[in-house]
Amino acid sequence: MKPAITVITLAVADLERALHFYRDGLGFATDGIVGTEFEHGAVVFIDLQPGLKLALWPRSSLAHDTGLPVGVPSPTGLSLGHNVDSRAAVDDVMAQAQAASATLIKPAHDTFWGGYSGYFQDPDQHVWEVVWNPAWAGAKDA
Repeated sequence: MKPAITVITLAVADLERALHFYRDGLGFATDGIVGTEFEHGAVVFIDLQPGLKLALWPRSSLAHDTGLPVGVPSPTGLSLGHNVDSRAAVDDVMAQAQAASATLIKPAHDTFWGGYSGYFQDPDQHVWEVVWNPAWAGAKDA
């Protein structure tokens, strides 16, 4: 299998709340909720970068589609890394996330490997790491 990730889907408890957090709080561009004409079809798509989308989909819809039972969310099962180009950008993104109702898990700090990072959770407990890695050329802007 050649790695070709095109969509990262986050299961959410409340699609409207998730849309508000990501669009209005973090400023992610989206057309909003689409697919409402289909049972279990309501979803939000967000372009992250060329060829990669973030999908916000109700937890019950994902369970229905996969045939798996709705389980208890586990925030330590996955983290999403948002790389920025400076220490100051880490602080800026962390402040923006907190203003958007994110839960600050770990404040921005110097890392043991020479970078700078912090962690927050979205309203559905998904973990985001905001990180500046001086060894990665071409890190993404905030």
